[in-house]
Amino acid sequence: MTTATRAPRRRALDALAAKIEAGERITPAEALELHEHADLLTLGRLADLVRARLHPHGVVSYIVDRNINPTNVCITDCGFCAFYRRPNHGEAYVLPREVLIQKVQEVAALGGRQVLMQGGHHPYLKSDWWCDLLSDLNARFPQVNLHALSAPELDHLAKLDKRPVEAVIADLKAAGLGSVPGAGAEILVERVRKLIAPKKTPSARWLDVHRHVHEAGLRSSATMMFGHFETPAERVEHLRVLRELQDETGGFTAFACWNVQPEGVPEAERYPEKTTPAVYLRVNAIARIFLDNVENLQTSYVTQGMKMAQVSLRAGCNDFGGTMLEENVVSAAGCFHLAPIEAIERTITEAGFLPRRRNTWYGFVDERELPAGCPRGPATREEGATHRAWIAR
Repeated sequence: MTTATRAPRRRALDALAAKIEAGERITPAEALELHEHADLLTLGRLADLVRARLHPHGVVSYIVDRNINPTNVCITDCGFCAFYRRPNHGEAYVLPREVLIQKVQEVAALGGRQVLMQGGHHPYLKSDWWCDLLSDLNARFPQVNLHALSAPELDHLAKLDKRPVEAVIADLKAAGLGSVPGAGAEILVERVRKLIAPKKTPSARWLDVHRHVHEAGLRSSATMMFGHFETPAERVEHLRVLRELQDETGGFTAFACWNVQPEGVPEAERYPEKTTPAVYLRVNAIARIFLDNVENLQTSYVTQGMKMAQVSLRAGCNDFGGTMLEENVVSAAGCFHLAPIEAIERTITEAGFLPRRRNTWYGFVDERELPAGCPRGPATREEGATHRAWIAR
């Protein structure tokens, strides 16, 4: 870049920074400008400013939870997934009910507030199987929220049942479903989805399922998996459609992103080398700045490691995610950074924040005192509901 072009770009970036500092919403074009031309320190500073504006009390939250995969059988054949097995594969499984109960019991015994349950697209496990499981677990462990079934899984159940996804969601909620994870988003651009997950729910349908989840009075999270075949503009497009849906429903509790972990996946030879920590911080910061209507940004210490997660707390993140007493999907690709509760709290404290436990809806459940003026937040899925159609009932 010549001196003649460098000065105008510097002025444009300075004006954009001033806009963010003033609390104004940025456009997709401006987000792309930041992504491509802002230095990392500036991005981190601006993202930290937005984080502090949304969370001024110096608290970083986390949840005591466990990832449980009731089955690893899936028929979508995503080339980036090292976890799934096809039906009738020698390593395919469906966990017995007593094993699932024991896993949740161990979470409850630690004071845990959530289990994340996802199981791929099993061709024979319909919604009645899931309703029966959720009802049983909810009756046994009412204090543990069942955060289960991503949008593509819900769409898959609707197809198996041959009925609208709204009806599937209603039955699952009645059985005890408390919230929905944001998995399966990858990049919400069809050009990319056709390359990495051609059999998975299309972008518009992923968004529509979350819309129905929010209309039903449930909250969900939003995610992005980057660092494969997407362009910077497509990363921003992903954030744009999430922001638009959040403007409509207010149903997303949080956003989290991570880079694809290409080692050991079925189509590893197709994927580029894993992106660097600097790219993670850049994308994460852009997300915090752009998603001005999503209150919480969650770090991904499972994929980035504890030190990088700590850095991200000063670059936009206000939540450390879950303790993940068990994790299978990311670890199947050879990336595994689980940490005990004590290590999570120490990492948060060393970054200059107060660690406090939360529930799925980002209400605090910690017995320790909160800073003056810090709201405790919702305690139940009903208190956490945001959609106008639900609140008006």
